[in-house]
Amino acid sequence: MSVPAGKGRSASALLDDVSHRLGRAGCESARVDAELLLAHVLGTTRSSLRVDPDRALSDDVVAALERLVARRERREPLVYVLGEWGFRRLTLKVDARVLVPRPETEVVVERCLVLISNLDEPRVLDVGTGSGAIALALADEHPGARVTGIDTSPDALAVAAENARDTGLAVDLVEWDLFTGLPAGPWDLVVSNPPYVRPDEIDFLEPEVRKWEPRAALVGEGAAEAVAHNALGALRAGGALVLEVADGDAGRVSALLRELGYAGVTATRDLSGRDRVVEGVTTTDY
Repeated sequence: MSVPAGKGRSASALLDDVSHRLGRAGCESARVDAELLLAHVLGTTRSSLRVDPDRALSDDVVAALERLVARRERREPLVYVLGEWGFRRLTLKVDARVLVPRPETEVVVERCLVLISNLDEPRVLDVGTGSGAIALALADEHPGARVTGIDTSPDALAVAAENARDTGLAVDLVEWDLFTGLPAGPWDLVVSNPPYVRPDEIDFLEPEVRKWEPRAALVGEGAAEAVAHNALGALRAGGALVLEVADGDAGRVSALLRELGYAGVTATRDLSGRDRVVEGVTTTDY
């Protein structure tokens, strides 16, 4: 069922139709998705739709909306359908070559900024940079930071490069496999949101994740361990490691960091109250 033609159709009536369709497709936030899609087509905001709910929409607008709604009905992530997403102070290009930036990763950035706040020109390594969200946010919010992002995926690095260009932020981007070690430091900070979904978990995740997001960036075992181990030889004494971890895994990763000799190991909760970000500090040069 397509969105009805526009002649005389109001924004509110169209939103009702789209919300119903998305709800039937299983989208949890059907009304919000509908509003974001229509606002995107109109080049406006959700709040402006509420100010003028009876505005008449042209057939061109309705046709453009229909194309996006059809994609969202197939449970393609809303972020991919829109083609961009807000992350902290930035608007980033996001598509199926990279993971969707999530709110818990903004907490990762917050912890990184605290740890480098007393350094004028910290050297920062973002392992598994993807869209460049973490690397670019740090470069944006700590203008003195010299940030490098590494990833095994050339496609992901292409997205990160486009985001760097669009935001005007300078970061170095390098194709690199974290399991071979890390680029030579000394780094003041190593940060990573590594793959942490277990292979036996992927089929139980929502369709937006299991069918659309890049499997290599999602599913993996041993990535956090590899980053933690390899960072020891790349961080300066007093340098910090920050890791995003799976829900329920903060205790295990914290124990690992202590075992490896990191000091000051702590876990920080995400916006849902789950321990999500684990950090530690090196005590010596290796």
